[in-house]
Amino acid sequence: VQLQAFGGGLVQPGNSLRLSCVASGSTLDDYAIGWFRQAPGKEREWVSCIRSGTYYADSVKGRFTISRDNAKNTVFLQANSLKPEDTAIYYCAASRILRACRDHRENQFHLWGQGTLVTVSS
Repeated sequence: VQLQAFGGGLVQPGNSLRLSCVASGSTLDDYAIGWFRQAPGKEREWVSCIRSGTYYADSVKGRFTISRDNAKNTVFLQANSLKPEDTAIYYCAASRILRACRDHRENQFHLWGQGTLVTVSS
């Protein structure tokens, strides 16, 4: 399976974006799909994950919503109330490991898409 992330852009603080992670070559049904992000000068960090349930980092809880549309083989990340500190390259990744969402360690995700840049600035 190959993953592609879309939907990044430049937005003002307080606005929203919807990121999409589209899979090709296989269905996403059996995978946990995670979103990670890397801000300039910082290490990549986990943001959210979906498998049978949904999981969020504390920094985005209440503002971001992850969802999936299996018919479209797509996972979405709805990012609301964006802040300048949300500026980063956002990556989606896939894992067959059952605990991947709970543990959300990068090395548990073996398939990665290219990133999409989100810039939050006035």
